[in-house]
Amino acid sequence: MIGWAVTFLIIALVAGLLGLSGIAAAAVDIAWILFVVGLVLSIIFFVIGRGRRNL
Repeated sequence: MIGWAVTFLIIALVAGLLGLSGIAAAAVDIAWILFVVGLVLSIIFFVIGRGRRNL
């Protein structure tokens, strides 16, 4: 998930350098959403994983 966020951020940077502001804005929005979702899922899986103890 974080990898996709980085990919869209790079696309946004390239589009911004080329003057494609609409595409850059959309790519930044997608990257931000993917980053937040990935971060939330990481935290949830970390908490769930700490709750299970295999003895």
